[in-house]
Amino acid sequence: MKHLIVTLLFISLCPLSVFAGNGHELWLRYVGVGKAEVSVNKKGETLKISKTELLNFWQGGKVKLQVKRSNAHPDSYTITGNTTSGIVITSPSEQGVLYGTYHLLRLQSTNSVDGELNITEAPSYDLRILNHWDNLDRTVERGYAGHSIWMWDELPEKISPRYHEYARANASIGINATVLNNVNATPQVLSHSMLEKVKVIADELRPYHVKVFLSINFSSPAELGKLPTSDPLNKQVAEWWQKKADEIYKLIPDFGGFLVKANSEGLPGPQDFGRTHADGANMLADALKPHGGIVMWRAFVYNPSKEDRAKQAYNEFMPLDGKFRDNVIIQVKNGPIDFQPREPFNPLFGGMQKTAVMPELQITQEYLGFSNHLVFLASMWHEFLTSDTYCSGEGSTVAKTTDGSLFPHSVGSAIAGVANIGEDENWTGHHFAQANWYSFGRLAWDATLTPDEIADEWIRQTFGNSEELVKPVKKLMLESYETLVSYMMPLGLHHIFAWNHHYGPEPWTAIEGARPDWLPSYYHNADSVGLGFDRTETGSDAVVQYFSPLKEIFNNISTCPEKFILWFHHVNWTYKMKNGRTMWNELCYQYDSGVKDMRELQKIWDSCESYVDAERFRQVQSLLKIQMRDAVWWKDACLLYFQTFSKMPIPYDIERPIHELDDLKKIKLDLKHHN
Repeated sequence: MKHLIVTLLFISLCPLSVFAGNGHELWLRYVGVGKAEVSVNKKGETLKISKTELLNFWQGGKVKLQVKRSNAHPDSYTITGNTTSGIVITSPSEQGVLYGTYHLLRLQSTNSVDGELNITEAPSYDLRILNHWDNLDRTVERGYAGHSIWMWDELPEKISPRYHEYARANASIGINATVLNNVNATPQVLSHSMLEKVKVIADELRPYHVKVFLSINFSSPAELGKLPTSDPLNKQVAEWWQKKADEIYKLIPDFGGFLVKANSEGLPGPQDFGRTHADGANMLADALKPHGGIVMWRAFVYNPSKEDRAKQAYNEFMPLDGKFRDNVIIQVKNGPIDFQPREPFNPLFGGMQKTAVMPELQITQEYLGFSNHLVFLASMWHEFLTSDTYCSGEGSTVAKTTDGSLFPHSVGSAIAGVANIGEDENWTGHHFAQANWYSFGRLAWDATLTPDEIADEWIRQTFGNSEELVKPVKKLMLESYETLVSYMMPLGLHHIFAWNHHYGPEPWTAIEGARPDWLPSYYHNADSVGLGFDRTETGSDAVVQYFSPLKEIFNNISTCPEKFILWFHHVNWTYKMKNGRTMWNELCYQYDSGVKDMRELQKIWDSCESYVDAERFRQVQSLLKIQMRDAVWWKDACLLYFQTFSKMPIPYDIERPIHELDDLKKIKLDLKHHN
C-alpha cells in the first residue's frame, strides 16, 4: 500500500507495513473476550451479526435482542436494563437491533456502561450515505488513501474481505447506504457485466443494511444503448431507462437508486436538449419509482457566466422548486462554492421548501491538505448544521430544513458524505482522518451531537480511555479546524489554492484560456484598495438569496461576521476591524496565529507519546511535521503576495517570512496521479 506524502518542495511515497497498531480496525478496537449470553426472538442474517458481535465482545452478561413491530422509525432502538439483571435491545427492525448492538459496545468501549440503561435512539436522517468518487480503473478522484477498495477486475469471481469490513464499520456508526462510483460517471457502469459485479458487492453489504446506489452518466442511452439521443422527453430514452432499472432490480432487489451530476463541469445533462433539471430527474425517477428507488440530483452546477458563481445553483434550482417527482432529492454541497475550508451555508438550504434537499459534505480533504493535514471536520459540519437559515423564523437551522422537521417529504430525509476511504491499511491515509468518517456517521445519525462528544467517543474507542491521553488529544482535535482556517484562508478568503490539484497556496495563479471562476483572483479580488469579493447589494447581490435578517447582516460590513467578511465584502486594507486592527494587520495576525497554533498542536501530540502505540504515534508525528511546514508555506505565500497590493508592512511582532515570494511562485507540485 502506498500513502501520498506531499512536502513543500518534493513528493515521496512511503510504504505502509502491516502491524498490530496499524489502524485497520478503525474505532472497532474492542478489548477483551466476550462473556455474553445472548438470546434472539427472531431469525435473520442481520440479527445473527448482532448476536455474534455481542458473543465476541460484550462482557456485561445477558442480552436479549428483540424485533417488535411498532410505529417508531424502523432504524430506531431502545436499550434498557443493567449488567446485573441483563440488557434488552428492542427495535422494529433487524437493522435497528444492529445499531443498538453497536451502541451498547460503544458504551462499553468508552467506559460508559454505568447503572441502569434507559436509552431511546432514532436517526436524524433516514438515508445516511457515503458517496465514493471511485473510478472503474480503481483510481479515486480526490482520494488520498490509495486505490479504490472495489476490486472491479477481480469481481464477480473473487470477493475481497474489505467489503465485509467496510460494511461493518459503516453499520457501527449508522451509515446505511453507499454510492460505489464517481459522480463523474462513465456509462459503462450500467453495462450488464458491471452490474453483475455490483450485485456481488450489494450482496456483501446487505446483511449490514448498507444499500447500494450508483452514479450514472446522463448520456448513457446514446453511449451505452446506441440510441440517437438522450433527451429525457424522448419516449425511447425513457423506455431505455425503465428497462435498465428493471435489469438492475432483477439483480439487486434492494438497489437504492441513482446519483446524478448533470450539466456541470462539462458533463452531459438535460440542458443539452433544452430541458430542465426537473425534466431529467423526473424521467429517471419514473423509471425507479415502481421499484422504490430514488434519484439524488446534485445541485453543484455552474457554467461560464458573468454572474457570481456563488449564486448559480440557487438561481438555477429555485425556479424548479416543487417541480420534481416525490422520489427526487436535491443534493446540495454545504457551501455555495465548493467544499472550501469555511463557507457560509448554501442558501438553497431553507430556500427550497417544496422539494427534498440533502446536504453533501466532503469527508475527503480535497481543499484541506489531503490526508497530510489533521483537521477534525466535525467542527466544520456542526457549524454548518446549526447555522440558522431564518426560513421559518429564528431557530430554522440547516439541520431542521433537511431532516424533515420543518419540511417533511414522502421521500424522507438524507445526508451524504464524500468518502475518504481507500485501500491503505488504515483506510483513510491519516489515522486522524478516520475520525472524519466516524464523525459523518455519528452526525448523520444524531445531528445534535457536539464535536466534543464525538471526539471523546472516537478517541476512547481508537486509542484508549486514559484521561492523560483523552484530554490532550481532544484539545488537539477540537482546535485543529480553526487552526487550519487561520493558516490557509482566514476572514472568509476562499479558493486561492494551487491549480487543479488544490494542494498548497497559489493566490497568484493565472492560466491562459482558463475561465475566470477557475482562478483565485476571481475570488480574492486583491487590488490597491483592498481584498475580498463584494457580494452586497451594490456588488453581485448574493446576499439577497438569504432570508432576513441574515441578508441585512451579511450586507452590512459592520455587522457581517468577520469570519465571512472577505466572502461578502471587498474590504479596504485600512478598514478598522472589531478589535481595532486594520484589516491588513488582522489578516497578518490570523495567518500568524494559525502557524503558532499549529506548533502547539505538534507539542500536544508529542506529549502523548507514552500513551500511543509507537507505529501510529510516529506516523501521525511525521504528518504533523509536513502540516507544520505547509502552514508556514501558506502564511508566507499569502502574506507576501497580498503585501504586493497592500504596500503595508507585516507587523513586526509577527514571525518573519522565511521564503521569498519569487521562490514560492516557482513551486509546481505534480499531483496528477495522486489517486
